[in-house]
Amino acid sequence: MAPYQFLERPSPFVSGNSEALVVHALTPVELEEGKPSAAAVAFARSAGFKAEAGSLLLLQGADGAVAGALFGLGAEPDPFIAAKLARALPPGAWRIEATALAPEQVALGFGLGGYSFDTYRTPKPIEAFLALPDGVDADALNRQLAAVFLARDLVNTPTNDMGPERLEAVFRALGSHYGATVSSIVGEDLLTANFPLVHTVGRASAEAPRLLEMRWGRTGARKVTLVGKGVCFDTGGLDIKPPSSMLLMKKDMGGAANVLALALMIMDAGLDLDLRVLVPAVENSISANAFRPGDIYRSRKGLTVQIDNTDAEGRLVLADALAYADEETPDLMIDMATLTGAARVALGPDVPPFFTDDEDLALALAAASRAESDPIWRLPLFKGYEKDLRTRVADLTNAPSGGMAGSITAALFLKRFVANAKSWAHFDIYAWSPAEKPQTPVGGEAQAIRALYRHIASLA
Repeated sequence: MAPYQFLERPSPFVSGNSEALVVHALTPVELEEGKPSAAAVAFARSAGFKAEAGSLLLLQGADGAVAGALFGLGAEPDPFIAAKLARALPPGAWRIEATALAPEQVALGFGLGGYSFDTYRTPKPIEAFLALPDGVDADALNRQLAAVFLARDLVNTPTNDMGPERLEAVFRALGSHYGATVSSIVGEDLLTANFPLVHTVGRASAEAPRLLEMRWGRTGARKVTLVGKGVCFDTGGLDIKPPSSMLLMKKDMGGAANVLALALMIMDAGLDLDLRVLVPAVENSISANAFRPGDIYRSRKGLTVQIDNTDAEGRLVLADALAYADEETPDLMIDMATLTGAARVALGPDVPPFFTDDEDLALALAAASRAESDPIWRLPLFKGYEKDLRTRVADLTNAPSGGMAGSITAALFLKRFVANAKSWAHFDIYAWSPAEKPQTPVGGEAQAIRALYRHIASLA
């Protein structure tokens, strides 16, 4: 059951490389050393090719046809710079020879570069395909690409086509593809089932709020639980956002998108785990029954929360979901959410912070991040800021005053709903690329899931 069947995308890889044309990927130093051949270097110099990052020079054969290519890596190659080749090369099968990069990085970069979001426009198909060298696992590469593309597609889809109902449909389709058990609790049933905060945040929307649950794997194996924030659009509620801040709020379900992408990799690889995926799917909208600043609600865990800002809604739906997940004492619990602007101020859009009080987990995630070139950075769960969560009439406030350390206080808020999990980490992701990179167009982005998958696979 290939992941690409679920996404209905063709793989960018072909088997066998005997007929494939060669792209020689070179650093400037390698070009100066005479690689790949004296004739190619002479032609490169006559054409002004200097192996600068992303530069491409097609080589002509004796018959006048394209016979190969030179590709510049630059002095310090980006690990995924081969992404530029996916749309720059002429149609056909190609193989890339690069001594400065690992074959897996080259192949993954090439595959990532083929992504485009064409749901609302005429598709631009990729006509260049990569012949993988011996020893490179095509299934593993396709798995990663499918996961990244799923996350990007979900985030890029506007809310009129990706509200809570549609997100549930995708959730169910993914579960069905891998034989998982999927259930949902919708609307007023959330109150009966004791998910009051999920109901509170989503009740003003035309589409009912819901708690989505997926179970897959072997009972008795290590329990891994993934929780993703599924706020399909965030107006800010009665504390309404200005128009400029609402423009990207279709991406506020980026945590759910990335959790589903990570689940895809786990299930597709058949890891020996007991996997559980939870997504509170809501729209934070405005109507006569919208929740208000100053309201106080009791959470699933029993803690009361004072609403000091209706735009701090993500932590509310996560609180109920985390408390529910925690009841089964998972071995590892990961939550992902587009939670705070403070995280972007601290680390920018490309480096998502994570929070954990498990030192071994922190070290393992850092090692996985380096190995996968998938940047993440640990920020502290500094107990000194717990006082900022206090309020006079409730157990917690959802929006500490002062505006300081917003990402940390949000993580500390979530931590209050995790007591039994043997290990837990919270990822405050952006799920969006604001600037084009070789492997990433402007738009929705998968963050931290390749590093997380590497670590989780080591537990199976």
